[in-house]
Amino acid sequence: MAATSVFHRVRTGSKIGAQYDQEGNLIQVETREDEEQNVKLAEILELLLAAGYFRARIKGLSPFDKVVGGMTWCITTCNFEIDVDLLFQENSTIGQKIALTEKIVSVLPKMKCPHRLEPHQMQGLDFIHIFPVIQWLVKRAIETKEEMGDYVRAYSISQFHKTHSLPEDEEFLQRKDKAVQAVLDVLEVYKPQRKYRRQRNAEELLDEESRVHSTLLEYGRMSDFFLRYGFSKQTKKDKVDGGKPSLTTGSQAAPPGMAEVSEEDDLQAAEEIRIRTLMTSMTVMANEEGKLTASAVGQIVGLQSEEIKQIASEYAEKQSELTSEEHSERFGPLQQHRRAVASLNKQVQQKTKELEELQAKHSEVKKSCDEAKRKLLEATEQSEKLENKLKSLEQMEEQADSSLLEKLRALVTMNENLKQQEQEFRTHCREEMTRLQQNIEELKMASGHDTEDNKERNQLIDKQYNTDREKLQKIRLLMARRNREIAIMQRKVDAVPSRAELTQYQKRFIELYSQVSATHKETKQFFTLYNTLDDKKVYLEKEVNLLNSIHDNFQQAMSSSGAKEQFLRQMEQIVEGIKQNRIKMEKKKQENKMRRDQLNDEYLELLDKQRLYFKTVKDFKEECRKNEMLLSKLRTKGAS
Repeated sequence: MAATSVFHRVRTGSKIGAQYDQEGNLIQVETREDEEQNVKLAEILELLLAAGYFRARIKGLSPFDKVVGGMTWCITTCNFEIDVDLLFQENSTIGQKIALTEKIVSVLPKMKCPHRLEPHQMQGLDFIHIFPVIQWLVKRAIETKEEMGDYVRAYSISQFHKTHSLPEDEEFLQRKDKAVQAVLDVLEVYKPQRKYRRQRNAEELLDEESRVHSTLLEYGRMSDFFLRYGFSKQTKKDKVDGGKPSLTTGSQAAPPGMAEVSEEDDLQAAEEIRIRTLMTSMTVMANEEGKLTASAVGQIVGLQSEEIKQIASEYAEKQSELTSEEHSERFGPLQQHRRAVASLNKQVQQKTKELEELQAKHSEVKKSCDEAKRKLLEATEQSEKLENKLKSLEQMEEQADSSLLEKLRALVTMNENLKQQEQEFRTHCREEMTRLQQNIEELKMASGHDTEDNKERNQLIDKQYNTDREKLQKIRLLMARRNREIAIMQRKVDAVPSRAELTQYQKRFIELYSQVSATHKETKQFFTLYNTLDDKKVYLEKEVNLLNSIHDNFQQAMSSSGAKEQFLRQMEQIVEGIKQNRIKMEKKKQENKMRRDQLNDEYLELLDKQRLYFKTVKDFKEECRKNEMLLSKLRTKGAS
């Protein structure tokens, strides 16, 4: 724990300073000087400015106010509710900061924020962990503003049009009536006018085509119908074949070109006969200006017969061209197109397989790359941890006692030497045992049987082996004892807190004392207010009772002169009592005021003594630091 705390202080580069407020209270101020934290703070402010939170430009605000205000603004922009005070107070107390950060942290899971954030990280201005949350909130706020932009724009336009209008709209409204009237006049002039009417005694038309022709003839639109729609060649052939079988038999014997021309002529003639037949059942409308007869309509149709023939011949040519194209596509180009499509499909399948193989290779390479990145990241983290531990140990070494460190170094060096000697002795013993075993085997092979000399030699070897084994056991026991002593010394060193930890504990205790003092002061104010209001209530009740008694006895006292005089004497006594009470309260007020002034003077004297005490403590610490520096220099000179 001690090593971790020291390492945290070393990494953040924080310094603890002392300041006094207006009342003379000592305040511990922690100033962070980490370059990485400053870089992240600058990036956070840039993100907030880019999102539209321009309050972050104010230089007089603290980083906590800027960051917390920006996060609150982003959350409200994303249409999420957060219970914060609208009258925002700058440089809040620690309790207010904790409450505000807890409210912000409780809203983040509701927004499905992928990053975790703790209140103490926001209070401690840990910008490295705050930056991802700010980045996500800014992105979410920009997306929400883009989504709501169209809605707000449409709503503003609708609200504008409720009470205002553009010059183009006013001009359109002025021209609207004239334009509508002009359109109505044009429709009235060019509306269809019925010129003929079918006779009631005429035979009923059976097919739909005849009814359409008849209706168009009633309004004089037959020529427009032919020009726009026309009829299919096959339909006309069927109708002519059904009405005139002799024409079809005659056309079969004629040449191909002449057969088509004669067929068109026959169809045109049949159509003219049909139109004349329909016109015979028509009568001219009596209320029309130009009076037309059936013969006049027949002449009009006869005049347009040349145009009808020309259109029919063009239609036949187009139909023959389309038939020849279909016949040619059936054999040559169609097969070529199919073969080309099949070859292209094969190429597409081949390219698809190649693409799948490449994607598989890409996924394998990507997996290997990710694995390598993960290993690199783990190695980097391990290296950072080792560097941090090394720095923490160096910091502990600087703060610890130099004599104790020298003793520890001597013990560690002795331990390492003993381990090395043990390893060398073991190696030597193994080599010696191997050599002796080889000698025994050679002697056995040479002599073939045990002799007295061999027995004596074996006894000497066993004796030497036992002696060396006992020596090794003693060395192991000595090494274990040294290890226990080293462990005990290390635990003692770890049990002694460092100056940074003591300063941190002091700061936390001061913060806790400030909170308790503020709560106690607020409670005392509530008690004082309650007592004051209670006294005021008692006096008001007395006054109300007095007024009620006066009001109740007034009519009875005014009935006679004796009662009136007695009532006046009682009123004078009451007024005199009130004056005496007022004089007593004024005297009590003056006494309390004098006591307050006396206590205030004593408080100011104590504040001066407290300031002098803190200054003395600071000077004493500085002198102690100088003394330690001089002692360390003397020790280094004496050691050299």
